[in-house]
Amino acid sequence: MSKEPELTGLRKSAILLILMGHERAGRVLKKLNDSQVEQLTLEVANMGQVDEAIKNTVTSEFFELAKIKEFINKGGVDYAKELLEEAFGPEKAIEIIEKLVSNLQVKPFDFLRKIDVSQMVNVLQNEHPQTISLVLCYLPPSTSSQIIAGLPETLQVDVLKRISIMNSATPDIVKEIESKMKDRLSTFTVQTFSQVGGIEVSAEIMNNIDRVVQKNIFDRMSERDPKLSEEIRKRMFVFEDLVKLDNRAIQRINREIDTKDLTIALKGASEELKEIIFSNMSKRAAQMIKEELEFMGPVRVKDVDEAQQRIVNIVRKLEEAGEIIIGGGGGEELIV
Repeated sequence: MSKEPELTGLRKSAILLILMGHERAGRVLKKLNDSQVEQLTLEVANMGQVDEAIKNTVTSEFFELAKIKEFINKGGVDYAKELLEEAFGPEKAIEIIEKLVSNLQVKPFDFLRKIDVSQMVNVLQNEHPQTISLVLCYLPPSTSSQIIAGLPETLQVDVLKRISIMNSATPDIVKEIESKMKDRLSTFTVQTFSQVGGIEVSAEIMNNIDRVVQKNIFDRMSERDPKLSEEIRKRMFVFEDLVKLDNRAIQRINREIDTKDLTIALKGASEELKEIIFSNMSKRAAQMIKEELEFMGPVRVKDVDEAQQRIVNIVRKLEEAGEIIIGGGGGEELIV
């Protein structure tokens, strides 16, 4: 009787990918780097028959970790620990928390997720720009963008620049800063060391910032560091970038967006983009929007920007779901 291969983390991941099906597995692989995809693909390719009991073990562990991660996101590690202790007792609770930390890498500053953004702005604006940059790298881009927008203009460019050139932070520094923030805002939480920062992070943050604030930051950054400003812009997706997408992507986007939003958004669009949008919808729908644009009165720039941003958000969601490709300008990236 052949011996069952060791149930390593890699093997568990491969089993889980197989169980979730091609479509979902493909979405997961899109989120991983090339090395991880290669390892997982090789493991899946070499996978033989998997015992039903092992399948159940892997899925149970996954759902257990996913559930406790949800608890941590809602109320922090201490809250999750309390729930686990009630359900399984202290020893089992510690075992699950340790497994979670090693497998899902709970990040430092997790406690900040429960703090109001305006409160964080009030505290952070008095900190050194490097400290602010480090903290923002550990927060969700949507939160970081709100914080940057709330900072004094003299700080905004400096902070974004530091985020872009940041590569990693030593555990001691992270621990010291987290402890300082903890004393002011919340309770201590689990700490781990992970790579933070980079131009991709800056671009994602900028994608979530109000268009007026975004323009002001880029104008000032272009004066101080034009190369960095251009690098961040290249990694962002804005409304006018729709001209780079292929027809199939435009058609998919047209099915999702609100006609009213599209009409207002096109009020500030180039003729080239309008033509691309109109050519990928029915003649009747295109004619209705053209007539609406013709008879529409003046529209506030703010309203146009907001409508365009809502459409960009839809585009990004469709890309995350794997339904369209925006990287490489749509038509430049081949799928085989």
